[in-house]
Amino acid sequence: MLCSPHHNLRTLVVGFASYVAVPALCVLYMLTGNEPLSILPLNSLPEENVGRAHYKLCDRLKLEKKQRRMCRRDPGVAETLREAITMSALECQYQFRFERWNCTLEGRHRANILKRGFKETAFLYAISSAGLTHAMAKACSAGRMERCTCDEAPDLENRKAWQWGGCGDNLKYANKFVKDFLGKRSNKDLRARVDMHNTNVGMKVIKAGVETTCKCHGVSGSCTVQTCWRQLLPFHEIGKQLKQRYETSIKVGSSTNEQQQQQQPVPGLNDQIPRTMDLLHIEDSPSFCRPSKYSSGTAARKCYKDKNCDAICCGRGHNTQSREVTRPCQCQVRWCCYVECKQCTQREEVYTCKG
Repeated sequence: MLCSPHHNLRTLVVGFASYVAVPALCVLYMLTGNEPLSILPLNSLPEENVGRAHYKLCDRLKLEKKQRRMCRRDPGVAETLREAITMSALECQYQFRFERWNCTLEGRHRANILKRGFKETAFLYAISSAGLTHAMAKACSAGRMERCTCDEAPDLENRKAWQWGGCGDNLKYANKFVKDFLGKRSNKDLRARVDMHNTNVGMKVIKAGVETTCKCHGVSGSCTVQTCWRQLLPFHEIGKQLKQRYETSIKVGSSTNEQQQQQQPVPGLNDQIPRTMDLLHIEDSPSFCRPSKYSSGTAARKCYKDKNCDAICCGRGHNTQSREVTRPCQCQVRWCCYVECKQCTQREEVYTCKG
C-alpha cells in the first residue's frame, strides 16, 4: 500500500484489535493506538500447533497485509513485536513517572494525543521505533530469528591487537526491517513529515548508542588477543536519551515549497534550527492538570513531597496519609545459600494530589 496525503491512514497497534485514523505515516504500530495496552500471552497455542503458533499471533496483531506477510515469514518476528511494545510501554511510563503526563496509555487519551502534534506525540513515535529497532537487533543476535543472525561487522577491519568476533547486535538488519515494516512516507503533509522525523530520531538514537565490547584471550589472564563485537546500549539508556530530547523538543511551523508544493518544517517562535536528532512538535501541550480528552488529570496522583508535589498537583495542594508497611529488614547471608531477613513494620507517609 502506497501512502497518499489524501488517504485515510490507519495506525496499527501491536497486540490491539482496532485502529485509529491519524493523518501521518502509512503504517504505524505499538504505542500509537486507541485501545488499552494488553500484552499478548506467551505459549498461547497447544503444543501440537507450535510450528505455526506465530501465524495465530500475527493474526491477533491485526497487521496490514504487507506487515502480516513479514510477520509470518519468520517465526521470531511476532514475538519480537510483542516484546517491543512491552519494552516501549514500560520505558515510557518509567521516564514520565514524575510528570503530569505519566505516559498513561489508556486508549482514548492516547488516541486524542496522537491526533495532535504535542511533545508527547513526538516521544511516542520515537520510543516506538526505537523499541522495535532495539528488540529486532537483539533478537537477531540471540538466535531467535531465521532471516538474520549476528552482526559480523564486515565494514570494520581487523586490527593488530584485536579481532572481530563474538556475536554483535544486528542493527543493520533491524533498521532495514523497521523501515520496510513501517512503509513508505508521505512528504506533502507537515504532520506526516514531523511524525516521520520523530520516528527516525528513535532509530538514530539506537544507532548512535552502539558500543564496541571486547573480551580478552590469553595465557594466565593476559590479554594477548581481544575478541570484539558491537552491542546496543540498554534500552533504559535509550529511553533516558529520548526523554532528554523530549525536554528540548523544538516547535516548528510550516513553509510551502513553491516548486514541490510541500510543507517544510521551519523553526517556530524560538527560532531554533531543528537538527536531525531533535524531536519536533507542532503545537503546545495542554497542562494535563485537569481531566480532559488527553489525560485523566492529576487528582489523586501519588507524588513526592520534596520533589514534585507542587508541580504535579498544579498548585492545588496534596493530601497526606499515614500507613503501616511491613518490609524485610536486617538481612543476613546464611551459609551456604540463602538470605535470612526479619520483618520490620514502620509507618510512612503517602502524598497524593488534591482534586
